Amino acid sequence: MSLVYLILGGNQGNRVEIISKAIDLVTSKIGQKLAISALYESESWGFKSELFVNQVIRLETKLSPLEVLSGTQQIEALLGRVRKKDKMEARTIDIDLLYFDSMVISETDLHIPHPRISVRRFVLVPLAEIAPDLRDPVMGKTVLEMLAQCTDTSKAWKLDLQ
Repeated sequence: MSLVYLILGGNQGNRVEIISKAIDLVTSKIGQKLAISALYESESWGFKSELFVNQVIRLETKLSPLEVLSGTQQIEALLGRVRKKDKMEARTIDIDLLYFDSMVISETDLHIPHPRISVRRFVLVPLAEIAPDLRDPVMGKTVLEMLAQCTDTSKAWKLDLQ
């Protein structure tokens, strides 16, 4: 079994409901949920848009990294994600593979660890909630160390669902 970290996010439609459905699909198609962060709301990153809701999940899987990627893309399509040329756009759901064990993979369609983890506060904040001591195999830093050194000035805060 491999240990996988995913971040799920979106800013269109009922964001919380879509992420909940995505988590259900991830756990039925990809692997067993071990931990899940709170829901976080954040400003869009790299473009101007509505606020995003994000959540990080840690799971165990028997799948390969490419099978996990394929599975997440199928789930995105099921939940209404339409991919366009411009990757920085509003979306119903986006599922990014952050880590797969301590593997380092650099292929055309797959990069593990995700290459922009350390510069995205909206990723680091929920990731630090469930894996503060996880060490990045490329940078050699823990998630907490990367968060402390992150220069991203955008905000990420827990979503109040009350």
